[in-house]
Amino acid sequence: MGLYLCVFEEDDELDGVEVGTYADFGFFRECVAKEMEDGRIGSKYPTLMLHSDCDGVWAPSECEKLKAELRDVSERFKQLPPVPFQAEWQKQVASLLGLKPKRLFDSFIDIDGEPLLERLEKLCDVAIENDQPILFQ
Repeated sequence: MGLYLCVFEEDDELDGVEVGTYADFGFFRECVAKEMEDGRIGSKYPTLMLHSDCDGVWAPSECEKLKAELRDVSERFKQLPPVPFQAEWQKQVASLLGLKPKRLFDSFIDIDGEPLLERLEKLCDVAIENDQPILFQ
């Protein structure tokens, strides 16, 4: 099952990120926990890490904190060695686009091959600018 994170205003979609599967998002969060929280999930990044996939929404009031957490993760992931792409779709997109991760930051992409952390930060910007939640769909 795919995970699509998006921001709507009334019936208009303002922006969205196709993350891949819930398992792909789970692997991303596992890497955050391992590399940055010493395995203590949510100890440094509670907004990102403790949010249930089933919850369905990051409220506008959470998006500033989420963006700051994502920015911190991005900076640290840029200093760490890459991990191989886990999902078959990631391997196919990477092959098609010639992507070869050089850092952990590059190891996480959306379905278009864009850096996942950058896309999530931009989604936070849209949510903050429009005072709208980020929805899980």
